[in-house]
Order: sequence, then C-alpha cells, then structure tokens
Amino acid sequence: MTRRAAALWLTLAAALAGCGMLDPYPTPPRAAQPGAPPGPRVAICYNTLTTTLADVAAQAQQECSPGTLAEPADTDWYLQSCPLLLPARATFVCRPQK
Repeated sequence: MTRRAAALWLTLAAALAGCGMLDPYPTPPRAAQPGAPPGPRVAICYNTLTTTLADVAAQAQQECSPGTLAEPADTDWYLQSCPLLLPARATFVCRPQK
C-alpha cells in the first residue's frame, strides 16, 4: 500500500469516526436576560446546517423535568459554551404544563 492510499484510508476512517461530532448535546444555559421568562433553563449546542429546530426542541424537552414543557427563550453564537462545529446554543425555559 502506498503512502497516498494509506493517507486516504486514514482520512476516511477519521471522517467516519467523527460522524457523531455534529450531534447536538446539552450545555450550560445562557444567564437569563432582563425581561426573559422565569423558570429553570436548559440549553443545547447544535449545528444549524445539520440539525433541525424540531430535533433541538426534542432534545431540550428530554433535558427538562417531567411535567414541564421546553419553550424557546434565546439562541446565541458566542462560542463560549459550544465548540466551533456546533456554534449555536439554543436556550429553553422549562415551564409547567397546563
């Protein structure tokens, strides 16, 4: 096997291993801004090109306590809590279900 073929296989293996790198995941939420709705907050880091808003909302709902509903509160791209490949952070407020 030539060096070029070995490099190609290594690159392919790394790409396949990194497929999970773009999956959204929970992160600390942004602090409540003035005028924001009160309540417990959860946040999800995600990539706006590979993840739908419905998927982000579903993951936020899983992070909220039972008997609550995750309502969108804020989205930011400050890269303080989320990595470069998942730059968006959606913050949700967990409100009691009515």
